[in-house]
Formats: sequence, C-alpha cells, structure tokens
Amino acid sequence: MVRSALGRGFAVIMAVGFLATTGSALARGAPESFADLAERLTPSVVNISSSQQIRGAASGELGELQKKFTRQPVSLGSGFIIDASGIVVTNNHVIDNADEITVKLHDGREFRASVTGRDRETDLAVLQLDASGVKFPFVGFGDGASARVGDWVIAIGNPFGLGGSVTVGIVSARNRDINSGQYDDFIQTDAAINRGNSGGPLFDLDGRVIGVNTAIFSQTGGSVGVGFAIPADLSQTVVTQLLDFGETRRGWLGVSIDDMTPELAKTLGLRKPEGAVVTLVRPNSPAADAGVEANDVVLAFNRHQVTSVRDLTRAVADTPIGTRAPMVVLRDGKRVTLSVTVDRRETRMLLSARAGAVLPTSAAKGSGLTLQEPTDEIKRAFGLPTNIEGVVVTAVDPDSPAAIVLQPGDVILEIGWERITRPGAAVSKLDKLRNRNSGPVQIYVQRGDLLFYESLRP
Repeated sequence: MVRSALGRGFAVIMAVGFLATTGSALARGAPESFADLAERLTPSVVNISSSQQIRGAASGELGELQKKFTRQPVSLGSGFIIDASGIVVTNNHVIDNADEITVKLHDGREFRASVTGRDRETDLAVLQLDASGVKFPFVGFGDGASARVGDWVIAIGNPFGLGGSVTVGIVSARNRDINSGQYDDFIQTDAAINRGNSGGPLFDLDGRVIGVNTAIFSQTGGSVGVGFAIPADLSQTVVTQLLDFGETRRGWLGVSIDDMTPELAKTLGLRKPEGAVVTLVRPNSPAADAGVEANDVVLAFNRHQVTSVRDLTRAVADTPIGTRAPMVVLRDGKRVTLSVTVDRRETRMLLSARAGAVLPTSAAKGSGLTLQEPTDEIKRAFGLPTNIEGVVVTAVDPDSPAAIVLQPGDVILEIGWERITRPGAAVSKLDKLRNRNSGPVQIYVQRGDLLFYESLRP
C-alpha cells in the first residue's frame, strides 16, 4: 500500500515500521542472543486481518448468502496488546474501511475486535478484543524520546501474513520527516520491516515499546533497511486520548507558519536558522486574541524550544485544551512573551459545519470538506486577500483523509491540474475520482502567502 511517491523512484510504503531504542545513558553491547527477549515479547504481538463486505448484494435470502460468502480481504498487519483486558494498538491503515477485524494471537487463538478510536493524522488506531474475562499478555510503552542513534532495537510482526517474525537492527536516525503529515517525527531503523509489519511494535532491549512500525522507503516493495516508526511518546499521547475520549483532542493556535530560512535568519541577526515564522494569523483565533502578528518568529511555546515548524505544530497539538501557555516570539529584533489560551483543533475544523448552520446554495460538501466561494464575508472571516480565486475550505471533517492535508481557510486552486472556481465542480470532481478508485489526486493550494501541491485522497 503506497502512501506517496517520492523522488528518484522511491516510495513510502505503509506496512513497515521501525525503530527506536532504550534510554540507557551508557552504550549497551549486543547480547549473544535475542531469543529470551523474543520469547518474552512475542505473545503480546498480534496478527491483524480485516475484511470488507462487497457492496451491491441482492436483497432477501439471496442477499444474505451473498453477504456471507462475498467478503474480501482488505489488509494484513500487526499490532500489540497494551492491557490485559485486550486493548490493541495498530496502524489506522491496517483496519481502515474494514467491516470485520480478526486478531490472531501467537498461540493460535483468534478474536473479533472492534475499533475504540482512530487517528488518521498519525495513522494510529486502538482496538478492543471481544473476549470478556480473558486475560491477555501485554507490553508497555517506553521512552521513545531517549532512543539514541546506534541503539539496538527488535521488531516483531506479521510480514506478508507469515505470522510472528522477529528482526533486529539499530536506530538509524531520529526526527525523520517523510512528508506523510504535519505530525511527522519518525524514528528510522535498519531492522528488516516488510509489508504486514505495519502496526507492530519496535522494542528496546528492556522490552519496552519505543515505536510503532509504520512505513518504509523502498524501490521494490521489500525491505532495503530504511524503515520508520512512530515514536512512543507521540503514540502514547494519541492512544491515551483515543481510550479516554474515543477521539483526539489537539491544541489549536490559529496561525499559518513557515520554517526560518538562512537569509531571513541573517537579516534578523540570528546565529542560525531557528524558529517558525508566522505568515498568517486567523481572525478570532487564540493567536489573534493573544496579539500574535504576521512575521513574528516563534522561538518557544509552552516552554518547548521551537527550531522548526514541526516543533511548534507538535507543541501546540500536545498542549491540553484551555491551557494558558507562554509563547516567546521575536518581533522587530526583540523577544516578546505572549500568553495564549489554546483552543481545540477538531472543534475549529468543524466550526462552519456546526449544527444548525445554513450554507449558501453555492456551497458544497464532499470528501470531508465544506467548500464555499470566496465572498467578501468569507474573505474577512479567514483573512484572505481581496483578489483570491478558487474555492475556500470553510470546514474539514477531522476524521476524513482531507484533515491530514487541509484546514479551514485554505483555498483550493486546482484539482488534478484542472482549475477550480466553483465548490460544486470541486466536489463533483472529487466524487468521480473516488468512484473510480483512482487513488490520491494532486491539488494546488494557497494557504496565506504559501502556494503548494498536496496529494488528497477523495
């Protein structure tokens, strides 16, 4: 399953993963054997298979027979149990669009599972095994942030549907951005990861989960020693929210930001490029209320240093809703500390689609998006230029694939290299592409002063 094609013939393939290592302050040599560790951990790692009902079955008795015998497999993957009651963590793409999920344990037992919660933006999902009274072997999260390049790691999973398999490697790199979403912060490993390993755990030598295997770079579809895993600290935050609320609850600031360039850093008198440059402040947002201005350079948020856009995005998302957080910005050569009350991103994403909201006849909904023409009212609401063209995203369903790449206030200029000026035409084109199962489509987007291409799954 290919997430997105990259340059030079590489692809990011979902069904892999990787990495991370223990937080020992001293380097640890390789054990003579990993057998004891593998024997202890393997029972908590599961194989996941999902299936989907073929649509269009007949009605009546014939239809019931068709439903019984016309299920088709969707995907095979891996997961791991984190609680004796049967709570399983995996990748969302392993169980996405599934009508039925079956989880198989290392000892051969099989159980049906239901989805407790999912997060498409980090590609994580939490399942609950249907097994009342059964006590399951389980593992716990470790400190993925302490994993060092060169640390040993062990990956256990279900490559190619073969069942429990163990591979060993090291942490190859940290904080990798593979352009899969705005929360990219992967750990890279050379442990062999293949199709079917998605959702499986990456352990340190203490048997703690420090990463969730998610993707690989590959020209062939098989492992070439470049795998990626979602680090445990991010995974645990998302999993906890899905267990507590059944959904994510991320912080929202209300700004568009860009990375600092060497040229701008030199102009501002910075020793090196660092911080995130504010390019746009949304009206009626927490940032606007706190006095944030365009061209401010964010250096710290809620006591977390900001060296890049990803640092700020992650720090804001991890801040509890309603928290009053300090924010240090560089403005006109001086450091200024502002106080921002963080709002909830998912609520803001659906602000224009709230219950009872009446949309104009020219508006359109589809693919998780609410699209409107750039009227004077819409331009004022989202701080858009007066000469803007295209269709304006006024709301995004946070559970849709669109939430990974778009946000309210974005302007879609092109879909599939075709100029778009009417919301209805945009939704119609996306519907046709979805019905054809054509896969992701290229869209051209304006966000503040930024123009960029993205891949959108209709």
